[in-house]
Amino acid sequence: MAGIYLDHSATTPVRPEVVEAMLPYLGASFGNPSSIHFYGQQAKAALDQSRDILAGSLDAIPAEIIFTGGGTEADNLALLGTLLASPESRRHFITSAVEHDAILKTAEFLNKIGCSVTIVGVDSEGIVDPADVASAIREDTALVSIMHGNNEVGAIQNIEEISKITQDRGVLLHSDAVQTFGQLNVNVEKLGVDLLSVSSHKIYGPKGVGALYVRQGTPIVAEIYGGGQERGRRSGTENVPGIVGFATAVELLHNDRSETASQMAVLRDRFIDRALNEIPGAFLNGPTGAKRLPNNINLSFQNIEGEALLLNLDIAGIAASSGSACSAGSIDSSHVLVAMGIESSRSRGAIRLSLGRTTTAAELDACFEILAETTARLTEMYSHSLR
Repeated sequence: MAGIYLDHSATTPVRPEVVEAMLPYLGASFGNPSSIHFYGQQAKAALDQSRDILAGSLDAIPAEIIFTGGGTEADNLALLGTLLASPESRRHFITSAVEHDAILKTAEFLNKIGCSVTIVGVDSEGIVDPADVASAIREDTALVSIMHGNNEVGAIQNIEEISKITQDRGVLLHSDAVQTFGQLNVNVEKLGVDLLSVSSHKIYGPKGVGALYVRQGTPIVAEIYGGGQERGRRSGTENVPGIVGFATAVELLHNDRSETASQMAVLRDRFIDRALNEIPGAFLNGPTGAKRLPNNINLSFQNIEGEALLLNLDIAGIAASSGSACSAGSIDSSHVLVAMGIESSRSRGAIRLSLGRTTTAAELDACFEILAETTARLTEMYSHSLR
């Protein structure tokens, strides 16, 4: 059978229009945008135009956009750049227990170099209570970082409410919008953030490109030093083909984002309803309705290891991902599901199906039949092992 790709939260296929837009900058228009001659100025014009496009999509100004090597680098720069720009007497950082590792691992490093870190919890749906953020803010707090939408369970955080708190307390706010940019209207003015991370390969652009929005006047120091590119905030010759591809993906995104998100939400809810009603032992992880990313389905199955389920789905031609990580022969529960208070017997059996702009009802129907058959077979195998 033809493969069914349901892992769009991991990465998306590059759209043909994006590839076409990139090709000239992989060929004749190969100049370095820092060069003063014609070839360099041609590349710089493309870089400037791409910056304008991304800034416009976020309701920012071009000078507030720093191009990076991806969402992870954008997250690292946001945290390290602002904390190290803060006086030593004000280096307290707040984040949540369900953040991407790009945030949590950086928080661990910040703690090692003398910054103080507070991690706030979430409720059973994976949502941060803004009141908990308010309670965690101290006199020495410099930055709060709460993701806009969770990559595992699709929980959308109330960034607008959190930003009112941080603004009132004179604290910077960063949000990782890598998962939401392709599905929601991400407007930095409406959200009220000071910094925001986005990534190209989540919106049908090339890998290896991302950006960090930094509100004018926000103190930030560079983490990569060299030729002073990106206004001295991120040195290194810019990836012009990738950035042009990113900008093209952004332009295409605005043509159909709302319609596509609505279609995915309908397909998402139909699949979830069928799973909960027709597959014994199925559980939904994360919120429902408007509080969930339109393309996200995260399900657990009692007494079934997510890794075993994924392998069986892969054999059947279904590409999905797990909320678990395999390490040294053992399956560890997702830190997101643990933070939500989900017991190990459920969290170890979690899988994520993430829809894309071309996902069809027929593909999801085919996936459902395979999922139902596979979970029934694995459950029977588990029952036999107990006899």
